[in-house]
Amino acid sequence: MDKKPKLSFWNIWNMSFGFLGIQFGFALQGGSMSRIFETLGAAKDDIPMLWIFAPLAGLIVQPIIGYMSDRTWNTTWGRRKPYFFIGAVLASIMLVFMPYSPVLWVAVGSLLLLDTSINISMEPFRALVADLLPDSQRSYGFVVQTLIIGIGTWIASQLPKFLASLGVSNVAADNVIPDNVKLSFLIGGIIFFLAILYTILTTKEYPPEDIEEFEKEKEATAGVVHGIKEIGINLAAMPTTMKKLGVIQFFSWFAFFTMWSMSNPALTEHVFGAAKPNKDSFDFGTNNSNSAYDAANLAYNNASDIISSAMGMYGLSSMIFALVLTVIASRMTINRKWTHLFSLVIGGVGFLMMLYTKDETMLNICFACIGIAWGSILSMPYAMLSSAIDADKMGLFMGLFNMFIVIPQILAAVGLTWIYTTFIGEATINAMVLAGICLIIAGLSNLLITNPHAIRYQGELKE
Repeated sequence: MDKKPKLSFWNIWNMSFGFLGIQFGFALQGGSMSRIFETLGAAKDDIPMLWIFAPLAGLIVQPIIGYMSDRTWNTTWGRRKPYFFIGAVLASIMLVFMPYSPVLWVAVGSLLLLDTSINISMEPFRALVADLLPDSQRSYGFVVQTLIIGIGTWIASQLPKFLASLGVSNVAADNVIPDNVKLSFLIGGIIFFLAILYTILTTKEYPPEDIEEFEKEKEATAGVVHGIKEIGINLAAMPTTMKKLGVIQFFSWFAFFTMWSMSNPALTEHVFGAAKPNKDSFDFGTNNSNSAYDAANLAYNNASDIISSAMGMYGLSSMIFALVLTVIASRMTINRKWTHLFSLVIGGVGFLMMLYTKDETMLNICFACIGIAWGSILSMPYAMLSSAIDADKMGLFMGLFNMFIVIPQILAAVGLTWIYTTFIGEATINAMVLAGICLIIAGLSNLLITNPHAIRYQGELKE
């Protein structure tokens, strides 16, 4: 019997508010990282591989942080909050440094450090919702978290275009990141830290039910070797529902990694006809060539700002979707399985529509559809998972669940270009078509979920 007291909307808001900062980091990374790589000389076909360190960081960090936070308790700091704080400090520093990368390899290394830092903060946030909320409020809690994530995604994605409209330059010398991107990352670093700090100061964690037993068990199972063994044992004993959710997550996150890594090169070229100009194709012996290159480079940067802003639309629509779900979840039960199925299919259609998109308005509609899928991805799988795993190992299992997020991203980083060029076509926009197909497969994979407790928490039905 779950004896945790029900929390008010504002209690849940406070405990989730740190995700505003986390999503600022992820949105700036997702909207501008490929642009940074291209500016520093990366070829568009090489971009997915340059992203590989981001999911690798999550694969290593999240299970370790989950295991450690399950075994942490401090009367002042609590269980999850120490990791929030450490990750916030490191991520804020890396956000400020990232756009000042002088060469490509520094930007790639900075991405590794940034994603590692964000993951240190992010994984305990998922566990915190399950720690503090009774099972009957889990859907509600994850949906409120998604609402905050949507707000962060939308605002952060607008920053480069908004700052350019205020007169901050969106062009720079060759191999130099424009000032509007630099300032966006600076703002993101500040908001990341302040948002995490707000949650730390306004949220109180519950101590272990039996603190003496908790300390004895921690002492008896101390050591790196035992930690690795424990992670391995629980990985092998993964609940069936978690494995089925893993299939859904695999195709979902393959699609979103494809969007983050390839949307800028694909859409600047396909929608705006403004691909990153190749300097070697211009003869700089004449003034006309200089002017032509400058014009092409300006068109690319203007298109990149528009795409970053349009990507914010998926944050805005996920925010609206989450707001609707918040109202519904606070009053009645949600069928998590069917909600997730239809949401992912709608997002897949949004990706497929990009093939026929030739203007900014239509692009915003595509990303709005994708946002419905995004809002569901950030809430429904975690709500289903939290109802199907051992509460005492919530952090560990949430960390292990992250494998189904990062493994598809690693595979996409290695083979994305080969997959879409071989099976769909060589045009870069076909990367978005592949993302749409994967998201529809993810949606239909919800039919695998049969655990009624995960689909619709039975305790909710009794209330």
